[in-house]
Amino acid sequence: MEKVILVDELDREVGSAEKLRAHRDGAMHRAFSVFVFDSAGRLLLQKRAKGKYHSGGLWSNTCCGHPRPGETVASAAARRLREEMGFGCELRPAFEFVYRAELDGGLIEHEYDHVLVGRFDGEPRPEASEVEEWAWLGLEELRRELLTSPAGYSFWLRAAMRSGDWRKLDSMLRAA
Repeated sequence: MEKVILVDELDREVGSAEKLRAHRDGAMHRAFSVFVFDSAGRLLLQKRAKGKYHSGGLWSNTCCGHPRPGETVASAAARRLREEMGFGCELRPAFEFVYRAELDGGLIEHEYDHVLVGRFDGEPRPEASEVEEWAWLGLEELRRELLTSPAGYSFWLRAAMRSGDWRKLDSMLRAA
């Protein structure tokens, strides 16, 4: 039974809950979204495996997940990047945002989401139970795709890229 960290609107820990229960109840919990770019500035996207408990078959950022109680965001993000995409790289915090979305299966994502970025120029080796497909995509092309086919992408990817803080990520990439 995997647990998530419940938080308030300032990301202060207020308890823990079983992951699926937190998503059924819409309880705000800590999460992370990893965005890995190659040296050409393309973002590594994954298509979530159809068997995932929500948002299966949707394209999303490189990986995402939830720290477990007692686990830092940084160590959880590194763990999930290896588990989902089969590689590791240095990850740096970029920004945080809060979102709430009603998803398939009666689940509610209410997350205090920590965005981390990394650089990787190899070929991922994704876990088939997690990732159906993967692709490198330039940000301008991704922005066009999000405008023309938003239903094919995860809510949190769209929310992160709409965030006013996305500019912080753009400037971090230019500096790297």
